[in-house]
Amino acid sequence: MTRLQIFRAMLLALFAWAVMPLVLAEQVPLQDKPFAEHKIVLQLSDGDAKKQALVLSVANNLLKAYDPDKVAIEVVAFGPGIDLLLTGSDRRKQVESLIAQGVRFDICLNTVETIERETGQRPEFIPAATPVQVGVGQILFLAENGYTLVRP
Repeated sequence: MTRLQIFRAMLLALFAWAVMPLVLAEQVPLQDKPFAEHKIVLQLSDGDAKKQALVLSVANNLLKAYDPDKVAIEVVAFGPGIDLLLTGSDRRKQVESLIAQGVRFDICLNTVETIERETGQRPEFIPAATPVQVGVGQILFLAENGYTLVRP
């Protein structure tokens, strides 16, 4: 290896070492529900009103079927699914009611940023939504930590 190759390899390793904490810092921590016996992540990647209503219905039914302290429910919205979490959503009150009952709604910032690049305007989402950098990455993180993925 030449000195230049060694120098480049060291720079790359230093860059990876410096950036890794930033990547990990963007991961949203798990819900604080130590007594949850059931952990469910609901995927919402469809902008269809019927699909959105179904996701909300599933979350509501889970809360009725289980003690809210015994179930952790997280809805991850990405792609057209983020429409549910925009400030002008027709279902905003339902979403906020579920949030008040302990359901977490994650919104994919990659989708938000893509819309902003394409339209020149950043979409506004409800303040109670939890921003995550990568929606699918959040689903993977949750699945790796004991959550069951449900795609209504």
